[in-house]
Amino acid sequence: MFDIGFLELLILGVVGLLVLGPERLPKAARTVGLWVGKIKRSVSSMQREISSQLEAEELRQKLKEQQSKLDESLDRAKRDVESIAKPYSTSTPSRHANEKAEPDSPAGEQPPPQAAARLDDALANARQPDERPADERSTPPDDDKKDAASR
Repeated sequence: MFDIGFLELLILGVVGLLVLGPERLPKAARTVGLWVGKIKRSVSSMQREISSQLEAEELRQKLKEQQSKLDESLDRAKRDVESIAKPYSTSTPSRHANEKAEPDSPAGEQPPPQAAARLDDALANARQPDERPADERSTPPDDDKKDAASR
């Protein structure tokens, strides 16, 4: 901050001793020290507050970027699923009723009757991620626990 050397401090001490006298100089030095300490604490607290505000703003900006990326990928997935489901959802209901009666229709043309419902479920699941922890989602239920409980 300020570049004050030993010579400058010595000159200040001598001038202070001459102006204030030996009785009031220690009290004045203590008061000046307290004021300098308060100023330093105020400046450091303002610096900490400013840096925390900057960090919070950076986090908000990163969160917005991540949210926009997530929304973009969700929209892309939704468009992909809808483009796949579009040929199936435009079929007439009478076609589904006759589907079992017409075994000669090509397999790739029509989905099973529940395909539209499954696609809607898949879209709903893509919008609302599973709330359970990842380890609970990936592990199958323990049959051993069921067997132990039934004994």
